[in-house]
Amino acid sequence: MRTHVRARRLLPLLLAAALLGVPVSAHAAPTAAAVEEVADFGADPGNLRMLRYVPDGLAPDRPVVVALHGCTQNATGYGTDSGWVELAERWDFSLVLPEQRGANNLNSCFNWFDSADTTRGQGEVASVVSMVDHTIAATGADPSRVYVTGLSAGGGMTSALLATYPERFSGGGVVAGLPYRCAAALYEAYTCMYTGKNLSPEAWGDRVRDASSHEGPWPTMSVWHGDADYTVTVANQRELVEQWTDVHGTDAEADRSDTVAGYPRAVYEDGAGRPVVEAITVTGMGHGQPVDPGTGEGQCGSAGAYVLDVDVCAAWHLGQNWSLP
Repeated sequence: MRTHVRARRLLPLLLAAALLGVPVSAHAAPTAAAVEEVADFGADPGNLRMLRYVPDGLAPDRPVVVALHGCTQNATGYGTDSGWVELAERWDFSLVLPEQRGANNLNSCFNWFDSADTTRGQGEVASVVSMVDHTIAATGADPSRVYVTGLSAGGGMTSALLATYPERFSGGGVVAGLPYRCAAALYEAYTCMYTGKNLSPEAWGDRVRDASSHEGPWPTMSVWHGDADYTVTVANQRELVEQWTDVHGTDAEADRSDTVAGYPRAVYEDGAGRPVVEAITVTGMGHGQPVDPGTGEGQCGSAGAYVLDVDVCAAWHLGQNWSLP
């Protein structure tokens, strides 16, 4: 049944995927271990591939990061070019790299706009959680230190994972992505991508609260977006801030502002003064993953098409926020 349903929507997905398409460069940083596929990781209702990077000699009780690629990308390429593979080696944590299959989506987009894949216990979100469970069991990782991030369609799926399984993730990072349930079907995706969907913070928050029976605590959220992004409009950054500040019970007015590598950052704190949401706007950047190639402090990643050298590596800053080193 699942294959038949997906086959009926392949033609419209060609257009949607092209809009979210993010080709990946072929650069690869040398590492001691290697990205490997895990063929049998448990329940896989979303029919995804699981790849992972586990540093040699990984200590127990280390964190797990899930990194989700964009359309037309693959797991290994995105994990490498974004900087996450080199950071996993440098900082000693497990990296889970889900990969979409062509049978699900011809352009390898995660189906962030499909309710069948963004509902707890179903589809792609359930498959990714199976990968997390397998990694925790296989590596002895700390289940309280699991994080998820992704680019574009992978960013939309990051939102879905944080909403549907909030008890499983301590934090998330959405890069050029969209709020949870901005779309629940393909026809809604275009409005979200091009203009954004303007709802009240409470309405956005209700979409997260309705996705599970969880009552808190909630994952922290970091939102990265280029203000010259014409593929997924930067308006989605504001809607994500409204969604997750409401979930955390605070307002969408920044409590403090500063910069990250010279780019403006707004920080939103809960009633206890704890930063729970942040928004980094990369001025002048189009649609893509921010990287800063090099070996210096704060640098990581490899530049390529839609993996953009803008002198800031989003993966490095997310890792710092999550205390991965």
